Amino acid sequence: MLDVCRTGAWASLCLSLCFGGPAYAAEVNLYTTREPGLIRPLLDAYTAQSGVTVNTVFVEKGLAERVAAEGARSSADVLMTVDIGNLIELVDRDLTQPVRSPVLEAAVPAPLRGADGRWFALSMRARVLYADTGLNDLAAETYESLADPRWKGKVCLRSGQHPYNTALIAAFLVRHGAEKTEAWLRGVKDNLARKATGGDRDVARDIAADLCEVGLGNSYYVGLMRSGRGGADQQKWGAAIKVVLPTFEGGGTHVNVSGAVVAKNAPNRDQAVKLLEYLVSDAAQALYAKVDYEYPVKAGAPIEPLLAELGPLSVDPTPLVEIARNRKAASLLVDKVGFDN
Repeated sequence: MLDVCRTGAWASLCLSLCFGGPAYAAEVNLYTTREPGLIRPLLDAYTAQSGVTVNTVFVEKGLAERVAAEGARSSADVLMTVDIGNLIELVDRDLTQPVRSPVLEAAVPAPLRGADGRWFALSMRARVLYADTGLNDLAAETYESLADPRWKGKVCLRSGQHPYNTALIAAFLVRHGAEKTEAWLRGVKDNLARKATGGDRDVARDIAADLCEVGLGNSYYVGLMRSGRGGADQQKWGAAIKVVLPTFEGGGTHVNVSGAVVAKNAPNRDQAVKLLEYLVSDAAQALYAKVDYEYPVKAGAPIEPLLAELGPLSVDPTPLVEIARNRKAASLLVDKVGFDN
């Protein structure tokens, strides 16, 4: 019997029989909407350090729907996604469970995690200003000023309905209310040099081509372009723009997050918590910065040089939960003003 028990599927059963209790495999199951290539280096590093196998299931769309449909029989231990709205949806649909961890609470600032421990941000991306390199005096630029008539015909943006922009608009809505947000959206629309379309890197491309002078994009695209990882053309676009960390008037720079939760029915709950604790460690936070060009959530963790050269990031204090709760209202305002038409 001992020969049979040494390897393979019999090992778990034999441990249970020999020691009178359940045997727990050293594994954890991760459902993620993030491209596997973006997080695989972190997961491989965790396995090398801990010996725990991370089984990854890539769910491009409908993560909440899939986990809800699986119910109590779900094998998911950790649910990982990008955008605060997606994280809060998991919470609102009762697909998560609370976690109390001194490690997580020490590493993740209170505004970047649920007060009840049901979600945790793991990295940040800032919504930054891309600008023509010939422009000066942009250091004090605000999100509000994009509606200034001086930018008439000079602004490029992706769709107002894209989650990157609806999150920003929702933050504006929380800060300023519906009336001022609508007026601001109309002002920005009037300043567009072209229809709001494409992606963030297309904004840089169009600035390089002199189709517009300013626009908004996520900070990690700056790293992807300037590093050359996106190809020679994108490297040229990245070099052709000046990047500024704008702020809200009286506030800071808008950020969105990638994050994770422990699934409500996690079969390997303890391993799930340990994985989250690793992802906010110094080593993992450094890998987030190096691999994905994202800002670490842990204070003091190294920032990738291509982001560090943009200057210090002062995160806007608008609660991420409030931003998530106002996403639908922001989307309705985008349609009301015909922003994407």
